[in-house]
Amino acid sequence: MAVPTKVKVVEVGPRDGLQNEKEFVPTDIKIELVNRLTAAGFQNVEATSFVSPKWVPQMADATQVMGSIQRKPGTVYSVLTPNMRGFEGALAARADEVVIFGAASEAFSQKNINCSIEESIDRFAPVAQAAKEAGIRLRGSISCALGCPYQGDVPVESVVYVAQRFIELGCDEVDVADTIGVATASQVYRVMSAVAEKVDPARIAGHFHDTYGQALANIHASLQAGIAIYHSSVAGLGGCPYAKGATGNVATEDVLYMLHGMGIETGIDLEAVITTGQWISDFLQRPNGSRAGKALINKRAAVCA
Repeated sequence: MAVPTKVKVVEVGPRDGLQNEKEFVPTDIKIELVNRLTAAGFQNVEATSFVSPKWVPQMADATQVMGSIQRKPGTVYSVLTPNMRGFEGALAARADEVVIFGAASEAFSQKNINCSIEESIDRFAPVAQAAKEAGIRLRGSISCALGCPYQGDVPVESVVYVAQRFIELGCDEVDVADTIGVATASQVYRVMSAVAEKVDPARIAGHFHDTYGQALANIHASLQAGIAIYHSSVAGLGGCPYAKGATGNVATEDVLYMLHGMGIETGIDLEAVITTGQWISDFLQRPNGSRAGKALINKRAAVCA
């Protein structure tokens, strides 16, 4: 399989990156983060989540965020919608894409939402139908596709099955997510190749967490399988809820540095992303989670000195 010459990087920092922050991030900071990322050239930004504030207090200002961002023509602003109430909020907020999710792990599905994989997907049928009727893009995310905190290994057939079910529901894209960041390159190649045999590779995305430091290697393996869409989070924002103290999302700056070094086009301004990553890290008073970002910030400082 030929390695793609052009890749779409979906920035998930404003939603997946910030949702686990204990202190509420001011709405104006969230809006500025989305605007900075839009200006950097991302085709797709996961902006917020229309979930119950009781469960995810950080996303309580979803309507305000979506109503105040500076929208760039051609940019897709995605939101997470776990149910019809969330979809209605997303529709009113003029979201370009709604995201539904289901696990490839039966144990994860039973433990977290007390139903089977099949039942969990069926619950999203009304959201999927409503999205299609409204002309809104629909994305399906497969959690624990490459490892589960409860059952360990996840059968490849289960990942393929969930991907096919999402396509049947009408999803425009399907994310294969290493939710706990345990996957390794050869495993990722096998899983992505198997999914790509049943689903158009142009509709498959890789979502890798970096808990064990394998995310870049896993993206590289996915490229070998012909996958050309990847999710990442500026400055590596976002923790892994199943491994205390572990890192979560792979840093956007690291992904861009690797892709650009391979001669792969992204249409994104790496320098602008690096500046944004340091800005949000400073605001949150936490170390910048991007190795490439920190190295290039230090290089800038050395040049200026």
